[in-house]
Amino acid sequence: MTFRRILFGTAASAAFVATATMAQDRAPEDLLPSEPEAVQEDLPDYSVDAPETVPVRDPRSRTSRNVDNSFGDIEMQSGEVVQPLPVLVREWSVPQAGKLLAFIPTVEAEGLRPQDYRAEELRAAIAAGQGTELNELASEIFVWLVEDLRDGRTPMDARRQWFVVDPDPDVLPTHRLLQTAVESGDVAGTLTSLNPVSPDYARLKAELARTSDPAKRKLIRANMDRWRWLGQDLGKKYLLTNVPEYQLRLTVNDKIIKNYRVVVGKPGRTATPQLAETVEAVIFNPTWTVPQSIVKGEGLGAKVLNNPGWARANGYTATKGANGWVSVVQQPGPGNSLGLMKLDMPNEHAIFLHDTPAKHLFANADRALSHGCIRVQGARELAMTMAILGNASSREEIPAVQDEVKHITTGRDYTRYPMKDQWPVYITYFTYGVDVDGELRKFADIYDRDAPVLAALDSPRQRDRARETSEEVIEIVDDLQTT
Repeated sequence: MTFRRILFGTAASAAFVATATMAQDRAPEDLLPSEPEAVQEDLPDYSVDAPETVPVRDPRSRTSRNVDNSFGDIEMQSGEVVQPLPVLVREWSVPQAGKLLAFIPTVEAEGLRPQDYRAEELRAAIAAGQGTELNELASEIFVWLVEDLRDGRTPMDARRQWFVVDPDPDVLPTHRLLQTAVESGDVAGTLTSLNPVSPDYARLKAELARTSDPAKRKLIRANMDRWRWLGQDLGKKYLLTNVPEYQLRLTVNDKIIKNYRVVVGKPGRTATPQLAETVEAVIFNPTWTVPQSIVKGEGLGAKVLNNPGWARANGYTATKGANGWVSVVQQPGPGNSLGLMKLDMPNEHAIFLHDTPAKHLFANADRALSHGCIRVQGARELAMTMAILGNASSREEIPAVQDEVKHITTGRDYTRYPMKDQWPVYITYFTYGVDVDGELRKFADIYDRDAPVLAALDSPRQRDRARETSEEVIEIVDDLQTT
């Protein structure tokens, strides 16, 4: 039996051989992250103070390797760990400041406004010569450029229902970038290195350079900024849903291995929010705990209790407590509102990707029809694929995983199948970008989220922007709608 036949047509085969098509003369690249190198250096024993004569790898250093002196710039005072504040002002020479001045006009190619970065003030400070004024102004301008290129220029209050916390300020801290730029003298290189690495961002940048239409340029700029709201590098493998496109992509090494049509939230309070989460498991034969908005508000509890035949036919069970509280659970089965699978991606919004019995909705052009969760066409194939990719570290392990999953799916028992190798999943909102067929195009702004972004990009730059949204978290309480 061939490997391709073993997979029974799931997208897992494509994911495992994704890089094989990139080279004819070498074996496929291992898609799994490589093992970290073993630590060669002996770790210090912090339980005791080592004597002054303990040998260390650097023969120039003979200091004791205890907890007090083993952490670079962390100072121990009265039993507390004190981290010095980041240095956000550095000394700038006139030539270094000149490089910063020369960089400012180039940000237009990244969809930013050069006028935000005080070029004339910097020119005057350069003319006045090296000193405190130049140090403070050049440092501040550099910090602004870092924040806008790394994190996006749009303030958080204009990012409607954006709940992604960008990891880049932690991975690429501003004070380290400032230090690197000044010490190396490579100001432009340090700043340019902050651009998103996705090929989709590069396509938008190239399209911006070709476009003269003002409205189109504004839309491209807005969506380039949306890429900056995410982590600079989404990873080697991930799932990504672009809500206005109504598509889910399974991506490995920047290549779409498989795409699936999706149904997303209706506009309003049930609109699907933007998230960056982790798929931890595949749940086969899920149950659905019906929210009280339906149990009580729509009378389902009373219907289940008073009509046991109807309840049994539709898979509902009800429990009534001593205080009169009624809870209703829909049991696993093909008629379950979550279908036969869901991807377990814990988050405070209760958003996940799942199957649906209402498969006819995938034929609609407008698929903003759910109560917020994302229904996936071909969900059973996706479930099998994620179970394999999350647990098989080699081709030889695939049959065992597949046999386990096949056994689970022949029954109707609720089963959580953990993924040893967990996958990132991004729920995004791009209204102009590369579609699943590789073409640049515009997508309908189904939630009217473009206007505040466009307005913010054309307004003066906002200082001291929040890193996390203060918007209300709207828990998605049901996904019952089937028409």
